[in-house]
Amino acid sequence: MNTISTAILPSQISAANDARTKVMDSSERDFAGTLGDISCPSPRMQCRGVDVWYADKQAINNVSLDIGRNEVVAMIGPSGCGKSTFLRCLNRMNDSIPIARVTGSITIDGQEILAKHIDVVPLRARVGMVFQKPNPFPKSIYENIAYGPRIHGLTSSRAELDELVETSLRKAGLWEEVKDRLDQPGTGLSGGQQQRLCIARTIAVSPEVILMDEPCSALDPIATAKVEELIDELRANYSIAIVTHSMQQAARVSQRTAYFHLGDLIEVGTTEQIFNQPQHRLTEDYITGRFG
Repeated sequence: MNTISTAILPSQISAANDARTKVMDSSERDFAGTLGDISCPSPRMQCRGVDVWYADKQAINNVSLDIGRNEVVAMIGPSGCGKSTFLRCLNRMNDSIPIARVTGSITIDGQEILAKHIDVVPLRARVGMVFQKPNPFPKSIYENIAYGPRIHGLTSSRAELDELVETSLRKAGLWEEVKDRLDQPGTGLSGGQQQRLCIARTIAVSPEVILMDEPCSALDPIATAKVEELIDELRANYSIAIVTHSMQQAARVSQRTAYFHLGDLIEVGTTEQIFNQPQHRLTEDYITGRFG
């Protein structure tokens, strides 16, 4: 995991948390384009000029960003800044909101995913999602993992399915804890185990990208540490984009960090640079808790 040389004090985090509740009007926007390099050497996904509207209200304004192979990109910023809205664009989860409209270009391995003919079911297998609150299916632990591969026809026999379930649980660091109770409900696991079960369920359909929307916000510190270790291990095989309100978490798990503010992508860079030498005043103010 990453080590950021400049420690973030608890008092700074507390101040930043308080700052999130402050409502900023358009006159406070100090933005003339994203600072830093939006691109990366080996992009898995490329987003260019993405705008998101909810009815007549614009939530995302002209955001461009690459999601690289075998890297974790952390998206940080105050509540309501658009980071989760942008994350949901990456597998078209916003399609489920009737008043939402997304424009611009988002590609995965060069394929445009916003095109009308794109089937979102296979897309969401390629770009999986782990939500803020663990949401295991009301099924057994085994069936939670087996459901996706069955739907997508990824296995041809029970033996193959058994192997895939075990492999997915091992990758999620959960196999040793549940191997003797696979027939028991997934909802009976602890919160941290449920979140790792959901990660295993995502892995089971062989995604290329894993999206995580505040995956540790409902977990205790011990469970959080296990999920963070898992994220670091998964990076070897997947591209990961994570939204987090914890700046320490962003510093620990990510290689690149993107700072959002009022629907704009203000700055993007290596995590070390963003936390130690931010270029934009708004980024520095958020990192240190000095909004105003």
